[in-house]
Amino acid sequence: MTTAERWLAATGLVVMSALVVSGIAPYDRPTWLLEVAPVLIAAPILVATRQRFPLTGLLYLLIALHALVLIYGGAYTYARVPLGFWLQDAFELARNPYDKIGHFMQGFVPALLAREILLRGGFVNGRVMAAFLSVCVALAISALYELIEWWAALAMGGGAHEFLGTQGDIWDTQSDMFLALLGATAAMLFLARLHDRQMVALDLSPR
Repeated sequence: MTTAERWLAATGLVVMSALVVSGIAPYDRPTWLLEVAPVLIAAPILVATRQRFPLTGLLYLLIALHALVLIYGGAYTYARVPLGFWLQDAFELARNPYDKIGHFMQGFVPALLAREILLRGGFVNGRVMAAFLSVCVALAISALYELIEWWAALAMGGGAHEFLGTQGDIWDTQSDMFLALLGATAAMLFLARLHDRQMVALDLSPR
């Protein structure tokens, strides 16, 4: 096993351990299940595609960080995350802002994943077009997630309150999508060069 493989295995173990611990006694189990569902879906896909379509180390690391954000939020529900209360007090905010971290990551990580697929798959040639389409993909995912929240609210009624986590903010949906846009844009601006170097280092440069 190479150093990279050992690092990847250790990262996966950390995420899976956090998932198990968070599921022992979450604040609200249905909400926990809804919040960690992306992790439960993504993990087997990443394992299944590891050999035929390995991702860059940067992307695996960011996916792991995103998973931990979701798991932490699921354990407490987003409106009750201790880190969010600390941020609320530190910056004198009107509400617990932890869910905004989640939505920022919801743009940041999927945009970079989309970029890797677009470039390595040869679906686009120019870096500018790849960046634009990657941001569009991240926004589409964000919009889909907001639709899922709406469907959950319709299906669960008052039981969806913890999952929605709006905390009385009538513009919560719009601000969630705006944070995803900021996250996707930040990924393109600050990580594109590092991302390119890692693809080249893995001999996975765009065709």
